Amino acid sequence: MAAGRLRVAVCHSSPVWLSSRQTTEKAVSLIHQAAKVNANLVVFPETFIPAFPIWSALLPPTDNHAMFQRMAAESVTVDSQEVHAVRDAAKENDLLVSLGISEKVDYSSGTLFNSNLLIGIDGRILIHHRKLMPTFFEKLTWSPGDGHGLRVANTPFGRIGALICGENTNPLARYALMAQGEQVHISTWPALWPTRVDKSLKSTNQPETEGGQSSLPTTGAGANYDNIAANRVRAAAHCFEAKCFGVLCAGHLNQKAMTAFAGMSNDPDYVYRVLERSPRAASMVLDPTGAPMKGFTVDAESGAMEETQYLQNEEGILYADLDLGDCVEGKQYHDVVGGYQRFDVFDLKVDRSRRTPATFTENFKKARK
Repeated sequence: MAAGRLRVAVCHSSPVWLSSRQTTEKAVSLIHQAAKVNANLVVFPETFIPAFPIWSALLPPTDNHAMFQRMAAESVTVDSQEVHAVRDAAKENDLLVSLGISEKVDYSSGTLFNSNLLIGIDGRILIHHRKLMPTFFEKLTWSPGDGHGLRVANTPFGRIGALICGENTNPLARYALMAQGEQVHISTWPALWPTRVDKSLKSTNQPETEGGQSSLPTTGAGANYDNIAANRVRAAAHCFEAKCFGVLCAGHLNQKAMTAFAGMSNDPDYVYRVLERSPRAASMVLDPTGAPMKGFTVDAESGAMEETQYLQNEEGILYADLDLGDCVEGKQYHDVVGGYQRFDVFDLKVDRSRRTPATFTENFKKARK
């Protein structure tokens, strides 16, 4: 098991809205940028290519048909030109890439999966994971995945695994990765997760709220979902239990992406105002105790470094240096997949077979002479 050091580059970035080609070009550019800062692992958000279907949280399904059709058209297969371009960039720069995609398949024109690919330094796909269960409104876009991707890759930079968003609330999925010696856990998240909408935003003459935020309560009944707290709690719990590092990579929506999304709706002004005022998720790195780590950003032009713990409201790449030796000490206290487990009491079985719509066989009997 690796016990060295690695540098992670967490891309807190916005897609080019529902354009798989342009978003791929942006991803490749960010990989090259991170390589110049000597990154070993570059991480992208949930379904970075081509977008996260936030419309299903804000609009009724009857208003979403055109957006789903566009999503299906711009989603990518695992052997697509877009994925190959990212694989080539990983190989060219001798680094690992974790890439979130909306995956389409050859056997259906409308079946999509929320998938994450871990790409090796040689450009091979080490892990192809499909989100086990789409969360809440995501079920309007993605189908349930399977256990095939519940794997940890043994890389030159440590044993790395990943789960997507709400999967980090699934203790059995998390334990399945812990049981494979995970040292770096990647969790990917959307830019926004609105659960409630301020109805006053429907009015074009509504008063501006302080700081451009919604007038919904910030805590308690009727409050919106607290992205930062919810994501950090789940990731920190996994780090503490697994004694591993946590890399939280959340998406971002820049002004162009919000304008493009709003422009596809029946009420662009309203949708834009909701997006503008919805709580943003954050990208950060946690140590094996679950505590936030100090990271840094690098100015692309001057090369100047600035220390920071997280990125939220602005696009950028958050870098952090991890020492895998720090994963060892906590195992003395309670190793939940080793000396602190009761294998005679608990027995977890994980089916990692890839599910397909049908199994076809050909049985050609030899003709009788």
